[in-house]
Amino acid sequence: MSIPKHVAHNIKAILFDMNGTLRVREPHEPTQRAAFSRLRELLGKEDASNKYWEELGRRQKAYSHWAQENLLQLSEEEIWSRWILPDGPRKQVESVAAELTLAWSERKGRAIPKPGAEETIVELKRRGYRLGVISNTMSSLDIPRSLVTFGWKDYFDVVILSSATKFRKPAPEPFLEAAHALGVLPARCAYLGNRISKDIVGCKRAGFGLGIILEPADGLHADEQDHVVSPEAIIHSLNELLEIFPMREQT
Repeated sequence: MSIPKHVAHNIKAILFDMNGTLRVREPHEPTQRAAFSRLRELLGKEDASNKYWEELGRRQKAYSHWAQENLLQLSEEEIWSRWILPDGPRKQVESVAAELTLAWSERKGRAIPKPGAEETIVELKRRGYRLGVISNTMSSLDIPRSLVTFGWKDYFDVVILSSATKFRKPAPEPFLEAAHALGVLPARCAYLGNRISKDIVGCKRAGFGLGIILEPADGLHADEQDHVVSPEAIIHSLNELLEIFPMREQT
């Protein structure tokens, strides 16, 4: 799919999904070992069995299903005290909820940039585009920490996380909030993600000018192929964005 030049020239801001788009999480034993150690410390469960962790995982998945069905994101305090540890000491659980969520994320490994991510971000910024992040996440700490670790923090003018907005993609609210924060009309914003059902449906509901999919190496997920809403383009590497978006004329 090719994007007409006049459409690409109309774009002032490019916003990105994070997970699966700008970064991935890979197994990494030191990170995972430290995460479980931190979880045991925060929960006071030094001798927790595999069955205990499996049950917490089941409860977290039940919450995630509910959240996506309702396009809502509860606070970390609510997630842990109402869904994952409803029988725990509420005030104690709530006081460490943000740290629990971060460690819970890292139990699966470390976050690393996708190939070509940094070069593409740096070049798009140089070409004059406003850049931002819109991402679904339980954690208020995880993505901001990655942006600092990767050295990307200063490239993004806005970071909109469902953990702060309380709405999950494909709700239009996160996209509209990002456009408003940038002072850019939604029609002059582009969004890049890796899920049609969340990223393209959401940005189109908000009136974004362009929706682009970064297709996984093994192709679109089966549940992604029958949507009425389609992206304007499908790319297979991040640096293909540089073929779509030219140097902006400064106005």
